[in-house]
Amino acid sequence: MNVPLRSPRMTREAFLDWAERQDIRHEFDGVQPVAMVGGTQRHNRIALNAYSVLQARLRGTPCEAFAMDAGVATIGDAVRYPDALVTCGPGPGDNRLIPGVIAVFEVLSPSSNLADRHTKLGEYAAVGTIRHYVLLEQETVAATLFDRPDGESPWTATPLAAGATLRLAALDLAIPLDEFYVGVRWAAPDAPAAAAAEGQA
Repeated sequence: MNVPLRSPRMTREAFLDWAERQDIRHEFDGVQPVAMVGGTQRHNRIALNAYSVLQARLRGTPCEAFAMDAGVATIGDAVRYPDALVTCGPGPGDNRLIPGVIAVFEVLSPSSNLADRHTKLGEYAAVGTIRHYVLLEQETVAATLFDRPDGESPWTATPLAAGATLRLAALDLAIPLDEFYVGVRWAAPDAPAAAAAEGQA
């Protein structure tokens, strides 16, 4: 969940300095900090799975996966912290923003759905190195893959459901979508509704 905070306009560097002193995580929309309110256990599990699945497959390659504390510079001064990302140019290790990002993953939630599907879609499109943007659903095994052959082309959207394979051509990866949902605990069906349905069967 992202909550804008009222503050004077800052630069990206001023935001990064400020963010290091805060107790909770923030993104930066290019004008003001946006608090990243804690997500659900399911959201965290899917995000951790994304990092683990990617890191395991990229081991021994020039590319590397990062988790949700890795920042991406987007339009203007904006800074985003996706749930997982892949870079093939990680730099010396003391960067506060990750260079050479190839793929970005966001786990959808009711509070971030609009920003992830629209605002960030445009922002990540402006980063020439990003070839894949993956939106992972939280309520079911499903995703939307936005990809493009180069940094100048428009996104192509591909919906994915349980049993499908997520193909990231720029990284030469093919990952069963179900792997992003291993260990996820789904909400139990409504007991009264389930009982009524059984009685009508």
